[in-house]
Amino acid sequence: MEKKHKKPLISVRDLYKIYKVGESEVRALDGVSFDIFKGEFVAIVGASGSGKSTLLNMLAGLEPPTKGEIDIAGKRIDRLSESGLVAFRRSNVGFIFQSYNLLNTMDAEENVAMPLMFRGVPKSLRLKKAEELLKLVGVADQARHMPNQMSGGQQQRVGIARALVSDPKIIFADEPTGNLDSKTSMDVLRLLQRLVKEEHQTLVMVTHDNDLASYADKRIRISDGKIIDMDLSERARTIEGIEA
Repeated sequence: MEKKHKKPLISVRDLYKIYKVGESEVRALDGVSFDIFKGEFVAIVGASGSGKSTLLNMLAGLEPPTKGEIDIAGKRIDRLSESGLVAFRRSNVGFIFQSYNLLNTMDAEENVAMPLMFRGVPKSLRLKKAEELLKLVGVADQARHMPNQMSGGQQQRVGIARALVSDPKIIFADEPTGNLDSKTSMDVLRLLQRLVKEEHQTLVMVTHDNDLASYADKRIRISDGKIIDMDLSERARTIEGIEA
């Protein structure tokens, strides 16, 4: 079925974020519109200050728009209360952070299992799910290791497993390779491509790096709060080791 006949998983229309700075207005986002479909790996690309992180925060319900519409999985999140947004994120969203954000007092398995604790999942079941996901992302041997006993790449894989543990509809990744060397960055991108392809995940990644963005299915380029280009051709570069 053609995508034009499908309903988007994420639909953004005329989105603005305007800040008052003294007597002036700063338009962090200036009338942004786009769609993202289930199973896509989308990169939002822009330099520092372009508005890409503001856009990610609004898509994740972390920051309200000044005006405009954000529809995710059939829900207008721009209309939700703070408690409604918390419930929405818990049920629909996984996060991958540049700085990993693992808890230093927990081992890898406990870090991955933690989001399920807030859902009231029994400990035995959440640890079993965490074990499965650590295996999926290739760090099952790190299950009992604390964050300071793991490399940056291993920590990021644990972070990816944690993002997946709640079976989210969407994963948001904020510069997920920003603290990694080039080889480890490719390893993480290979993993993300595989998760999108094999696990049918929808992934929205923010990056300043055009080369990294070229591995996504769709690129949305943003500058001064406006979309300046959208590559809808879905010709993602394929890292060696992944079938085209």
